[in-house]
Amino acid sequence: MWPELEEGRAGVASCNGPLARPTPVLVIGAAGRRVPLRLHEIWEYRELLYFFVWRDVKVRYKQTILGAAWAVLQPAMSAAVFTIFFGRLAGVPSDGLPYPLFAYAGLLLWTFFSVGISQASTSLVGSANLITKVYFPRLVVPAASVLSGLVDLLVATPFLVLLMIAYRVRPGLGILLVPALLLLALATTVGVALWLSALTVEYRDVRYIVPFLVQLWLFVTPVIYPASQVGPLLASWGLPPWLLGLNPMAGVVEGFRWAVLGTPTAPWPLVASSAVFAGIILVSGASYFRTVERSFADVV
Repeated sequence: MWPELEEGRAGVASCNGPLARPTPVLVIGAAGRRVPLRLHEIWEYRELLYFFVWRDVKVRYKQTILGAAWAVLQPAMSAAVFTIFFGRLAGVPSDGLPYPLFAYAGLLLWTFFSVGISQASTSLVGSANLITKVYFPRLVVPAASVLSGLVDLLVATPFLVLLMIAYRVRPGLGILLVPALLLLALATTVGVALWLSALTVEYRDVRYIVPFLVQLWLFVTPVIYPASQVGPLLASWGLPPWLLGLNPMAGVVEGFRWAVLGTPTAPWPLVASSAVFAGIILVSGASYFRTVERSFADVV
């Protein structure tokens, strides 16, 4: 018997001993009809999510003159324009509140929503160099675009406090519900962002539709006008008032005004219906995103 053959057999026997580590086996199979959401991966890749959020914030304000002040100027200038044309000229009611305060409070969360879906809609196309080279949960990319807007929301909030002090408006106990309403706004924004970002990868002309969609969505959301003016209109058409909750941002804006500014009527039915439809948008958006995610690297 050759000595080399004996040594080889001894080596194989030692590798097959009780202390040997089994060779990992990767099994690749066809995907089933039901695609798992795997939302836990976002938590596992939370450091990457933080990096993307920080990257988006730096890119947004890099080489700008005013920097983060744009987070205040955008809703403030819009509120000034709405005050002139809708509050003064058109005489739109504002639930007994000063119209500048009424408009800015609504625009605060609306700006977070509109900027979030606008940036998230093209986030996957803008990250094509990463998507085609390394694996990570693709949900992280649009989610980071939305979460970076929280920085703008944080910067713009003190101006609302200054307006409340100037107009002598004090919040009530409803302010304790503000975190829940912010969570509802976040869920709505992420759900719509998942839909639009996935559709933009498949159909590139979606990015041209998004600005028009944002403008149209603004006018069907009670930002310029109170929801109390829409209820009687729906009733005159034989429609239930909660139908306004098909637009989740309607419940977010009205609920936020009630919680912070103390508007006369608590919009609980509207907030409840908005929460239901926000959940539907979020789950369906995540499901569609996961369904088409496998083709992102090929078509992005």
